[in-house]
Amino acid sequence: EKLDMSTYPVESIRNFSIIAHVDHGKSTLADRLLEITGTIAKTHHNKQVLDKLQVERERGITVKAQSASLFYSHEGANYLLNLIDTPGHVDFSYEVSRSLSACQGVLLVVDANEGIQAQTVANFYLAFEAQLAIIPVINKIDLKNADPERVEKQIEKLFDIPIDECVRISAKQGTNVEKVLQKVIEKIPPLKALVFDSTFDHYRGVIANIALFGGEIQKGHKVVSAHTKKRYEVNEVGILTPNEQPTHKLYAGQVGYLIAGMKEVTEAQIGDTLFLYKQPVEPLPGFKSAKPMVFAGMYPVDQTEYNNLKSALERLTLNDSSVTVHRDSSLALGAGWRLGFLGLLHMEVFNQRLEQEYNMSVIVTAPTVPYKAVLSSAKLIKEYRKAEITIINPAQFPDKLSVSEYLEPTVLGTIVTPQEYIGKILCDRRAVQKDMLYIDEHRVILKYLFPLNEIVVDFYDALKSLSSGYASFDYEDAGYQAADLIKMDILLNGNPVEELATIIHNDKAYATGKFLCERLKDAIPRQLFEIAIQAAIGKKIIARETLKAYRKNVVAKCYGGDITRRMKLLKRQAEGKKLMRKIGNVEVPRDAFIRVLKRQTDK
Repeated sequence: EKLDMSTYPVESIRNFSIIAHVDHGKSTLADRLLEITGTIAKTHHNKQVLDKLQVERERGITVKAQSASLFYSHEGANYLLNLIDTPGHVDFSYEVSRSLSACQGVLLVVDANEGIQAQTVANFYLAFEAQLAIIPVINKIDLKNADPERVEKQIEKLFDIPIDECVRISAKQGTNVEKVLQKVIEKIPPLKALVFDSTFDHYRGVIANIALFGGEIQKGHKVVSAHTKKRYEVNEVGILTPNEQPTHKLYAGQVGYLIAGMKEVTEAQIGDTLFLYKQPVEPLPGFKSAKPMVFAGMYPVDQTEYNNLKSALERLTLNDSSVTVHRDSSLALGAGWRLGFLGLLHMEVFNQRLEQEYNMSVIVTAPTVPYKAVLSSAKLIKEYRKAEITIINPAQFPDKLSVSEYLEPTVLGTIVTPQEYIGKILCDRRAVQKDMLYIDEHRVILKYLFPLNEIVVDFYDALKSLSSGYASFDYEDAGYQAADLIKMDILLNGNPVEELATIIHNDKAYATGKFLCERLKDAIPRQLFEIAIQAAIGKKIIARETLKAYRKNVVAKCYGGDITRRMKLLKRQAEGKKLMRKIGNVEVPRDAFIRVLKRQTDK
């Protein structure tokens, strides 16, 4: 049946997000809040109910922000609480900032065992800049190592929030969670509201998640998009509890979904404003667009799948608007795209979602970062129509002779770590230390200026293993700086493999070349002929590994006899191998690409 939403005026609606570092218990707290308000039935199966994607279930992390509407009565009055559960990883901070734009307050969850970590700090500042009410919640007080007093002091010292405002809870056991809802009603002001997310349904087209600033909307209304100027008729409106629940109308201050026959995925632009036909309004400011930090080529395994992959990409980028897409093509892999992601985990999750939700298997090339080159050759400046170009594909890297300088992107990284690991962490990744601050007697915040390409592949994994999982990491963009960059090619039997070409710093060329050749030797399956794996800068070969051929034992039938018989058989075999090597093609399997590019600390 349809719900009547007119009984919830603006002043009895609260919109809030749950923000925290990875694994501090956001989704578990959301489960308890859903149970207390009777939105879902109480069972022991309720584990991260809002993590609906298969990739979230498998990895145990939140990737998409999910919203749910809760009905709660407090001191005799009925309230509608709209909750948004957000991801914790640095790659998905765009999801967090988008969610905050639809809220008036946040629950800042901190683990009583771990204390404040890098993403806690980053998310606090996102909420603080958006001028939201912040309610600190200390979770996991049921653990035997929990130390809520220490965490309260950290919160007071770093965020200037008085100790008596902290709520101590255990989301797993449900201890004190009711108090969180009361705080939400007392502390968070009522709201203003826009399309803040959208998904694609095969049968009903685009489903837009909207937050209403004013007025009301119902089935049959004609609405216009401020972004595309197109007109739609509303087929259905409703709220999310967390599944879709149709209602007769949505009123000012409510958050819900709208289906209006949008067929094209590009029509529901996130951050767009919808208004009634012939009643135009000033569009809302929308969101600041996300900045891709990592680029990778994506190609269909089989070129006949190109159109299917194209529509799958369009639908998935609708749901994850922080991915940028450019057309691209490669000699070896055919037509494809160059995609920009916010980080490496983001890239892996996107890839996994393509496979699970759209049954698309794709080839993803080595992740690279966007470099810039300042051109000096008049011919090239004329060709590109500007003196400074951005290089997102190593194949387009201009020659050193026509460039006055290369620039590489840098980031300002914040590492929060227990002090006993400082010695191990002070790193060799061409980083410059900017600051070092003790939060309390056990924890330190280190600030470094990193070149982005040094941290893009595996910095996070290495940091976790060096610090036994205690250190946390967060970064923000810090512009470009000049660098001595070169392009390194990988050759297999003298033929360059375009997908493995990389742009690297001159100081690291030899070590990286040798390392890549060794890794390729392990990753490429042996053939019936010998394969020479070489790293080259221009014409100069800087490293080589040889992958030996499979050989039949041709001398097994010789018992004794003269040595010349054996030599003749071996020579004949060698000639056959030589001929085979001339005509043989080396296939590099898909998983070899990613295996080669994950740096391992043990080598």
